[in-house]
Amino acid sequence: MATGMPVARGVEGLASPRAVGPRRDALRRLRRNRLALVGAVIVVVLLVIAAIGPAVAPWHYRVQDLDALRANGNRPLPPFSPNHLMGTDLLGRDLFSRLLDGAQISMSVAVVVQLVVLLIGVPIGAAAGWFGGRLDNLLMRFTDVIYAFPDLLFIILLGVAFQETILGRAMNGLLLIFVAIGLTAWVTMARLVRAQVLSLKESEFVEAARAIGVRDFKIVSRHILPNSIGPVIVAVTLGIPSAILAEATLSFIGIGIQAPRASWGSLIAYGTKWVQSEPHLVVFPALALAIALTSFTFLGDGLRDALDPKLRGRQ
Repeated sequence: MATGMPVARGVEGLASPRAVGPRRDALRRLRRNRLALVGAVIVVVLLVIAAIGPAVAPWHYRVQDLDALRANGNRPLPPFSPNHLMGTDLLGRDLFSRLLDGAQISMSVAVVVQLVVLLIGVPIGAAAGWFGGRLDNLLMRFTDVIYAFPDLLFIILLGVAFQETILGRAMNGLLLIFVAIGLTAWVTMARLVRAQVLSLKESEFVEAARAIGVRDFKIVSRHILPNSIGPVIVAVTLGIPSAILAEATLSFIGIGIQAPRASWGSLIAYGTKWVQSEPHLVVFPALALAIALTSFTFLGDGLRDALDPKLRGRQ
């Protein structure tokens, strides 16, 4: 009779699998999502480009190569020209270097706007869900009013109203974009956090904390919000493409990033004037914007599937 280590058996006589923690289970399912992995890799590359790209760019984003422009008959250099990988615009500025500057702007919007969303949406949603009653009704009616107003129209109104002020000129208009988009994007986060607090406030661990006299703030901050981190991460990731697109739209219509900074939206707007004769002025910034939006969307969808407890054990 063969001897060896005993094997744990289930009720059906089969080896029972080891228990897998929720974090490892979520990571395992995320790894199986190829589109999410591709999106994550591209997102990391974009963040690295935003951090170091302008510093290592072959040209400064506003420097003009007038000699090359005159040698080409005062026409923009085409892609793969000497010293200009993606060519130049009509002013002789290197398009590749300006795309790198645009990546820094888009990734800054992606990060800072979501920080504003968290700073506004999480406290409002947590207070509404925890205290309930009149405070909940007041905060949610205010949230409904902001939610009912068209986001893009509100952002455009803020941009036009403050464009010529100190706020509008700060950081070449980037600070105004942070504020305008952040003030309209927090409502979804507030609703999400409120729903999570309402579902967790009657849990046994919350009742136990109340019984031993833990203060409300500590219960919410140390027990309820950490247990809501999964949906919050998904909401932040899926909210980034909307923020990037909003910034590109503002710059496209001329009330976003101010010259000479180069936003992908402003580059697309500039290139549309010469799209028939110089299509590379539109193709490259539009492609960069599409890649960024698609990557964050793939990553957000993958995180949502991985962190959804209803899907645990199905994949």
